Amino acid sequence: MEAQQSKHTANASGSSFLRRSVHDPAHGHFRSLTVCAEDADCVKAARDTVSSYLRTWGLAHAVDDARLVVSELVGNVVHHAVPDDRLATPGAARRVDVSLMTWPEVLVIGVSDEDSTPPDLPAGDFISPALAGDFPEALLPDRGRGLLIVQRLAEAVWWSPGTKGGKTVWCRLDLDRLRAENAA
Repeated sequence: MEAQQSKHTANASGSSFLRRSVHDPAHGHFRSLTVCAEDADCVKAARDTVSSYLRTWGLAHAVDDARLVVSELVGNVVHHAVPDDRLATPGAARRVDVSLMTWPEVLVIGVSDEDSTPPDLPAGDFISPALAGDFPEALLPDRGRGLLIVQRLAEAVWWSPGTKGGKTVWCRLDLDRLRAENAA
């Protein structure tokens, strides 16, 4: 009986078959983490974990913007979210889920909470910069500044309702743009 060479590249021997690293962004990645909103370090923990994932995946150029986005979105949950099914139980633990998904040119960040109230991005009152004079903070609304920051950093920001209540706020960052900005 003679041995036959396999026609399938996965079984082929030799150096002609190059195996890609699991850290190759061409594969895309998905990671998620859960923090408790009542933990004093939950925003820092989410921010640091996201940084670690991105560095491991070879996406260090996206770390600064992703850290700021995660800080703002998790901070919004900590300060504003009231879980739907526990409205009568003040101080109950609130779950915050952070999701990261990459594909070759895109990083998608999602922050989920247990409050189904849609995120509010107040338009604020328009004030002419000339009228603001020495008070540039007058140009910013009293609320919603975090989502304004997220909108400035991301190519898109949207939200989706959860299947059993709650919601997820999503944003999409262009990795090619971030790479070019960090190279300059």
